[in-house]
Amino acid sequence: MLVGCSQPAAPVKVPPSFTDAVGDGTPDFLRLDAERDRKAFRDWFVWLAEAQYFLPAAARRSEIDDCAALMRYAYREALRKHDSAWANSAGLPEFPPFDSVAKYSYPHTPLGANLFRVKQGPFVASDLKDGTFLQFADAQTLRRFNTYLTTRDVARAQPGDLLFFRRQSTFHGMIFVGASTVRADGHRYLLYHTGPTGSDPGELRRPTVEELMRFPQPEWRPEPDNVAFLGVYRWNILK
Repeated sequence: MLVGCSQPAAPVKVPPSFTDAVGDGTPDFLRLDAERDRKAFRDWFVWLAEAQYFLPAAARRSEIDDCAALMRYAYREALRKHDSAWANSAGLPEFPPFDSVAKYSYPHTPLGANLFRVKQGPFVASDLKDGTFLQFADAQTLRRFNTYLTTRDVARAQPGDLLFFRRQSTFHGMIFVGASTVRADGHRYLLYHTGPTGSDPGELRRPTVEELMRFPQPEWRPEPDNVAFLGVYRWNILK
């Protein structure tokens, strides 16, 4: 035993608070409380999604096979620590000088890698172990349990918001990019994956807001009087 020297203190692990102040099913420990973190998430979420569009099809992440997969990919990767190890594994040719989210980094969260809520109800501690949160969620589940409606006016959308549509029993989502973070040209963009149709794997599309407003099929126009347009949604972690 050393005499006259203090022993190093053992690290203290503080358990997460299992509160859900909003009652929307998202635990408060996952919410991005600081404006700096909210901006970092939005910046990365939009840039990561848009960067995939500019890659050759063969170089894109193979997991991105429909609209929900694109959202899950960009959401998850936006919450990572964007260090050199991440950059080496991301498969992207260049990277923006954005800050990373400081509150936590994926997959080192109290939820682990299971970021997406798939069941209704406010958050309770047992949700951590009973399959309430998973790594997979389809477009309808992302809308119902992981985002909230902000407006039906696309002019009020912010970068990183989501537009959801429903045609019969099928749900579809688009990412509101706003001004491009990859190739700025003064236009406002949306980004989505069409999903597969038969043997066609689908494709990434990046229309301007004006182009979508003139889409040949009116049910895909984000207009307030379009019953197929469900509105502009925002991730619960930004609430």
